[in-house]
Amino acid sequence: MDLRLPRLRGPAPRKRRRWTTAAAAVVVLAGAGTWTAVASDDGPAVHRADRVMAMGGGVRIDTSYFTAGSGRRPAVLIGHGFGGSKDDVRQEAEKLARDGYAVLTWSARGFGRSSGRIGLNDPDGEVADVSKLIDWLATRPEVRLDKAGDPRVGVTGASYGGAVSLLAAGHDPRVDAIAPSITYWNLADALFPNGVFKKLWAGIFINSGGGCSHFEPRLCAMYNRVAEAGKPDAEARALLSSRSPSAVADRIKVPTLITQGQTDSLFPLGQADAMAKAIRANGAPVDVDWIAGGHDGGDMETDRVEARVGSWFDRYLKDDGNADTGPAFRVTRTGGIDSTDGAVQLKGASGDTYPGLESTGHAVPLGTGRERSFQNPAGASPPAISALPGLGGAGGLSQLSSLGVGVSLDFPGQYARFDSAPVRAGLRVTGSPTVKVHVTSSTDDAVLFGKVYDVGPGGAQPVLPAQLVAPLRVTGAKAGKDVTIVLPAIDHEIQKGHRLRLVLASTDLGYASPAAPATYTVSLRSDLEVPTAPGARTAAAPLPSWVWWLPLTGALVALALLLTGRRRMTPGVPDPALAEVPLQITDLSKRYAKSADRYAVRELSFRVERGQVLGLLGPNGAGKTTTLRMLMGLIKPDGGEIRVFGHAIRPGAPVLSRVGAFVEGAGFLPHLSGRENLELYWRATGRPAGDAHLAEALEIAGLGDALARAVRTYSQGMRQRLAIAQAMLGLPDLLILDEPTNGLDPPQIREMREVMIRYAAAGRTVIVSSHLLAEVEQSCTHLVVMDRGRLVQAGEVGEIIGSGDTLLVGTASPVDGPVVEKIGALPGVASAAAAEGGLLVRLDADGSAERLVVELVRLEVPVASVGPHRRLEDAFLTLIGGAA
Repeated sequence: MDLRLPRLRGPAPRKRRRWTTAAAAVVVLAGAGTWTAVASDDGPAVHRADRVMAMGGGVRIDTSYFTAGSGRRPAVLIGHGFGGSKDDVRQEAEKLARDGYAVLTWSARGFGRSSGRIGLNDPDGEVADVSKLIDWLATRPEVRLDKAGDPRVGVTGASYGGAVSLLAAGHDPRVDAIAPSITYWNLADALFPNGVFKKLWAGIFINSGGGCSHFEPRLCAMYNRVAEAGKPDAEARALLSSRSPSAVADRIKVPTLITQGQTDSLFPLGQADAMAKAIRANGAPVDVDWIAGGHDGGDMETDRVEARVGSWFDRYLKDDGNADTGPAFRVTRTGGIDSTDGAVQLKGASGDTYPGLESTGHAVPLGTGRERSFQNPAGASPPAISALPGLGGAGGLSQLSSLGVGVSLDFPGQYARFDSAPVRAGLRVTGSPTVKVHVTSSTDDAVLFGKVYDVGPGGAQPVLPAQLVAPLRVTGAKAGKDVTIVLPAIDHEIQKGHRLRLVLASTDLGYASPAAPATYTVSLRSDLEVPTAPGARTAAAPLPSWVWWLPLTGALVALALLLTGRRRMTPGVPDPALAEVPLQITDLSKRYAKSADRYAVRELSFRVERGQVLGLLGPNGAGKTTTLRMLMGLIKPDGGEIRVFGHAIRPGAPVLSRVGAFVEGAGFLPHLSGRENLELYWRATGRPAGDAHLAEALEIAGLGDALARAVRTYSQGMRQRLAIAQAMLGLPDLLILDEPTNGLDPPQIREMREVMIRYAAAGRTVIVSSHLLAEVEQSCTHLVVMDRGRLVQAGEVGEIIGSGDTLLVGTASPVDGPVVEKIGALPGVASAAAAEGGLLVRLDADGSAERLVVELVRLEVPVASVGPHRRLEDAFLTLIGGAA
């Protein structure tokens, strides 16, 4: 495992690239180099010289030097991410070389082919190496000099390389401009935020470096000590702080372009905020850019960021006054999903000034401030889950939150929550919310994890923006203490009608919590202060050319149709009002073949929302499968309309790429294995292999070693499970399953039920047609009941089931048999029977729930609750029996 980001792991081979090699022997410091000429269609040929340079103390650093064209030009140093090497930044180096820079890349100590131990950017190690590289650049005839021994030079890099760019500017006055990306300002604050040990990320650091033995002994001993104690000590903080850019904050006085990731639980936006404030205080120009990606995944916007870095160096290294360096502040925001290819749409908002994290505030009341108590479990287990460190490159889970998908988990009894009222207007949170709370603990040392959720109407799945959490260690908590919690910096829109939810939890997967059990009690001392940045506005997109020529073309086409008298069927344009609605069916009809008045489906209308598991019910011949086949574009309706995410369904409609289906069985090549069938199916879609989420699909299939066997050896149940896994490939937004439990045994049916529930809980939608009414009752949130092609009833499961004449009376304690007999003899009661947790009471025509409750109280029955009780089977038979 390493900390390199997706586009920082080395370039893919380019088509039509030609390599030619010329032999040359060059002695540099104590190293030898090899020159390579790289031909490119993008500009002049780039010459690369690879050499190993001696840094003293037996350390040798592997470098590559890139130039193109002739004449003197500014130089750029590019550092790589932790766990990587110089090869990861070769593509960026070649591009800058073609743009007129002399570019030097290197593998830091302990990485790639460089020797030495990892010092985490030790001023006497890695930072001193950069100064020696600048010394060498000053000797090159291609490099522009400000004076003897002082090249015009900029430094850039991401993560580990971003930090060394800041440190180089603080330690070496010859650095003229820097562009650090997704990096830290104070490594102690990043790994020990507010005194809490970020254990998973720290462990990933050690793992990515090859193990503790690859680090300087002092660093290895520090890690082992903190990991064993579960919390940092003063010596550990001092060591990491001394190797951080913050240690030389007053000496960084060069133009700085700061790029920081919004989806980054390792180096969150607060690190960039601290560096921006410090460098600007020194009088240097500073621009800040919040990108959509980060160490937790998402879109790194590599092309845009590299272009902006190039413009930054054009302005401050080439002295090009016309270079557009961009706005003082820019933030990338998610604009939803492109229905044609499933890609996340991004848009930028910018401002003339950087607002910081405490910009114009908005007070949000969080209900009452009454005390709430919760537990820190022994061993701090099970832990709550916010981010999943180290999985950024595997899909970018945190970016899902910007799309309304929640993947966080809090365990009951281990957190306190405070909810706001629904917001009356949309609210864009930009910065760090804050709140003051009073904390009391049964132990003197308390660790809390603060987070703010976005909760949709009706208590929909809460979303944790960017999957970020703010840890806080409270000392002296036994006596009670007021503390102000600075929550994670985010850029997130709270839509009208949504609530803000403050959660204070006792555990989190990524951090170390006290192992001793404890009881925490918290209460509010203030409203939630939510920052906004009204100065950051999204620029209006320029009108595309088709806006001008499309009306004219449309008029000509219409005229042609009128003249020819031909009728042409054209697909309807997407309905923007339904862009977030998975399915809307309106007046759908389909006649039987060769029949003018016999319908398989007639005037069917219903709507399905995100997060729902919809059960499609009806007897044989009700029209369920016909409806599903029309939904998949397999057959054409005779009337009405089907829209998926606003797009009208027709055969081959692009929006069908967002739909996964298992209707009337799936066909497999019998001589291939289960795994090979799934891989072949996905390749046939033409989509990237990484988008298949094959591992998740195989886990769902649960076929174990059978995946390697030919499908012809499979039982019916095994084929069924493989077909369902095939439908889930690509994790489609809308999943359609026709009788998914056929051939499955009871444990497999239960697992399928849980899969559907989890799938919808992630913000997707599932439609399931089944005859197993008991399973539908347990797994579905909503129902559509059909009979003879028509809609009989649609709504929530509870509403449809809960309209019977049988009541479930919950009681605080069991009811004795004689009392049950007395209840059965009451006026208006047809029968009464003991049930788990209470009584089942069936009323006759004269009975009512109100009268029953009065009689139960008179009989001193400890009534805890009263509600309707009826099985789905009863409701279904009643509906079908009453259908005309």
